[in-house]
Amino acid sequence: MLKRPCLIFVAAALLFGGCTKQESAPSAGSNPAPRKILRYGNGAEPQDIDPHVVTGIPEARLLDTFSEGLVSEDPQMNIIPGVAERWDISPDGLTYTFHLRTDAKWSNGDPVTAQDFVQSYQRELNPAIGSEYAYMLFNHVRGAKDYYDGKIKDFARTGFQAPDPRTLVITLLQPAPFLLHAMNHYAWYPVHIPTVKKFGGLDRRSTAWTRPENYVGNGPYVLKEWKPNQIIVAERSPTYWDRAHVKIDEIDFYPVELADTEERMFRTGQLDITNEVPLTKLAVYRREHPESVRVDPYDGIYFYRYNVLRKPFDDVRVRRALALAIDRESLVKYVTLADEAPAYSFVPPNLLGYHSDHTFKADLAEARRLLTEAGYPDGKGFPRVELLYNTLEKHKTIAEALQQMWRKNLGVDITLTNEEWKVYMDAQHSRNFQFERSGWIADYVDPHVFFDLWETGNGNNDTNWGSPEYDRLLHSALSTSNNPDRFAIYQRMEKILIDEMPVLPIFFYTRARLVSPRVKGFYTTPIDNYSWKYADVVP
Repeated sequence: MLKRPCLIFVAAALLFGGCTKQESAPSAGSNPAPRKILRYGNGAEPQDIDPHVVTGIPEARLLDTFSEGLVSEDPQMNIIPGVAERWDISPDGLTYTFHLRTDAKWSNGDPVTAQDFVQSYQRELNPAIGSEYAYMLFNHVRGAKDYYDGKIKDFARTGFQAPDPRTLVITLLQPAPFLLHAMNHYAWYPVHIPTVKKFGGLDRRSTAWTRPENYVGNGPYVLKEWKPNQIIVAERSPTYWDRAHVKIDEIDFYPVELADTEERMFRTGQLDITNEVPLTKLAVYRREHPESVRVDPYDGIYFYRYNVLRKPFDDVRVRRALALAIDRESLVKYVTLADEAPAYSFVPPNLLGYHSDHTFKADLAEARRLLTEAGYPDGKGFPRVELLYNTLEKHKTIAEALQQMWRKNLGVDITLTNEEWKVYMDAQHSRNFQFERSGWIADYVDPHVFFDLWETGNGNNDTNWGSPEYDRLLHSALSTSNNPDRFAIYQRMEKILIDEMPVLPIFFYTRARLVSPRVKGFYTTPIDNYSWKYADVVP
């Protein structure tokens, strides 16, 4: 919720102008180049910018601005050097040796060392931190899970080693052909350990080390200012190793949750890129201002998450009934309007050639039969159910459409409740919900990211669902040596998901946003990754 006065749009959109930064004009008698400032709608106030504790898209965008990992990606999604200038992979695919560049520095001038990475991974694998993404490390690296579980106490016994300041060696449990792409995710980014330690964050979450006056990063931009619910200012880093290729001087991130507000800010020149496009205006922009609207592929799924320990969703028949009673084709054609594809499986189509063999279909007669069998004929006796969604007009519109479908098709009434991003995320991770809106975007381009998510105890599962057979198949897939064998195992796992339905697939995403023609070199990938150093703005 936008609480500060300069972000409340109860009058004309121009009221926001007093809170908007403008590029400084050249002074009289001189011709310095004006500062290049890009204004970005980031969707929500972030929970934090600690890579070991966050999980959301608003946070990911900021972390890619202030931090950098061992590797990076170019606009074509090719892996390119980041902090590591090169790397070697052993013939058996188990040992990765990264050679760090000598000019990689933290924003305070300290060199970025291999030990920084080792200590960062040790912190992430500390259960006291409660990193939801710790599994990205311990499912792949030797000894990492045993350290996380407390079975070994000496971190030197894990597969993370720093034989010298510029050499990082990572030893895996089994080959992982997608590892380098996975390492472009912020779970693999380093933190500046002396700063984290100074503010007590080695064993605690949400300490003061991420405040602007304390924060030390190693990315292309530094954190200059953070006014909660107003603005986060990123300034080009003078210490970043590739600073010569960073063109924009400053990026201003605005946490605007309402798409209509974002659109007004875009229309009046107060935003250059939006996070969303109002559903009611997307068609208008596509027709009248096609130069300003972008609809890109997006490897992700929009779904509703059940808490399978809360009634009535402890009954798989109820979970399946709600899933089968949705007209997804009408939803994407008349409601979402951005070329989304209805989801009858859990993995976006043709992800590295993976196609779901096990799917389901809408079946109203079967949905009614299941609900009757569960004890709720025509919805009679169905308990009060609350659907939680984070504040965004699109989520509200979709929820209302599905609410009507369930009422009409099953006689079931669902109560809708919205919360601002932080409250919503806290409820999700504490599992303090019955039923909630959710989504999952691939962390890297491989179908594996849509399967390891549902492992029992996974930090991002948040459904209270688990299956020993599913877990066994997951680890079996990790030990396979080729994609056809791995994908065959995923097919079996997807059948388990469809049979058990711990979440309700709705549609596969696209990414619709407004982009000003003054923004140049803004490339997005199917997982919406991009490095700001490729972007530029013109007057």
